[in-house]
Amino acid sequence: MKTLTLLLLSVSLLSAETIHSSLSSYFETKDYDGSKQKKDAVVYGVGADIHVDKSAFKATYEYARANTRTPPLKHDLKNAKLFLKYAYHIDDRFEVNINYINVLHDNIAITDDGQVMGAGITYNLSKKISANFTQFYSNYDDFDVYQSDLKVDFKFKLADIGFKLSSITKYINIDEENTNSFTKNAKSDYFTSGLKLHANYNSYLLGAGFYVGKRAFGVMQDGFKLQHHAMEFDRTYAVALGKSIEQLVLRVQYVYQRAEELPIENKDVKVKTLRFIANYKF
Repeated sequence: MKTLTLLLLSVSLLSAETIHSSLSSYFETKDYDGSKQKKDAVVYGVGADIHVDKSAFKATYEYARANTRTPPLKHDLKNAKLFLKYAYHIDDRFEVNINYINVLHDNIAITDDGQVMGAGITYNLSKKISANFTQFYSNYDDFDVYQSDLKVDFKFKLADIGFKLSSITKYINIDEENTNSFTKNAKSDYFTSGLKLHANYNSYLLGAGFYVGKRAFGVMQDGFKLQHHAMEFDRTYAVALGKSIEQLVLRVQYVYQRAEELPIENKDVKVKTLRFIANYKF
C-alpha cells in the first residue's frame, strides 16, 4: 500500500506540469471454459499516463479475483499487480524505456512477489515507421524468464481513416532453478508472433489483433499484462470498439484465448475476456 500511495502522490504532483496526459480505469470479466482449476474471474485496474517535457511515466495497479474449483485448488484466487514504465524521448529518432512489474500478492501461485524488469529502445525510421526492442527479465523464487520483444509500427492513412499496423515478435526462455509444478511441463523456449491493427475515424476507434505460436509466462501489452500462472497459450484473438467524447475515451474489447493448464496437462482451455476501458485526457 505504501508503494501505491507514493505512486498516486507522484501522479498528482506531476499533473500540474503535464503536456498531454490521461487517467484510465478498466474492468474485465473472464470465463474459463474447460478449465479444471478456474471457473470465472473479475479484474479491476486504475492507472495514469503522465507526460512532462521529454519524459513519459505510465503506471497501472491491477486487482483480480477468480472463483476456482476446490479441489484441486484450496482457495479462490486473489492477486494484485503493479505495472510501471518510464520512457525518455532523446530526439526525433530515438527513445528509451524501462519497465517494472511486481506481483504484489497472489494467494495461490508460487509466482507471488515475482518481479519483472525491462529495458528497451525505439528507433523512428520516419514519421510512419518505428521499431522497438525491449528485453524483459522475470525473477520468481523457483524459475527465471528471459523475454525479447521486437515490435514494428507502420502508420498510414486512407481517405479520412488513420491506421496503425503493428507486428510483434516474442522469444521467451525459461530457466528452471528449482523443480516446481509450474514449469515441469513447460518448454524451455517459446516463439510467438502477432499482428495488431488500429483504426480511427473522426471520434470512432476500431482495433483487431491475433497471436499465434505457443507461449507461457509472457509479458504482454508493452509491459502492462503479465501471464504469471502456469498456462501455455497457443491462440489469441481480439477485437475492440471505441468512441471519443470530448476528453473521454470509452472502449470495449473482447479477447479469446486457447491454452493448456500446465501442472495437470489439461488442454483446450478457452479463456474469454470482456474488457471495458475508460480514459480521461487532460
